[in-house]
Amino acid sequence: MHPLALLATAVPLGLVVALLCATVVSVVAILRAHRSDVVAVVRALPALAAALLRRRRP
Repeated sequence: MHPLALLATAVPLGLVVALLCATVVSVVAILRAHRSDVVAVVRALPALAAALLRRRRP
């Protein structure tokens, strides 16, 4: 098999596996967290998103 074809197959597969692992870790962390902690994080998400968007703009 050509090395570029192997790379073109391995990279998307690796990204899918990484996304699945990150999803599992996130779900487990949410399930193990105290309810008030989860509520605090969810309430802070809009402010975090706004801060990240402000930082990206020149």
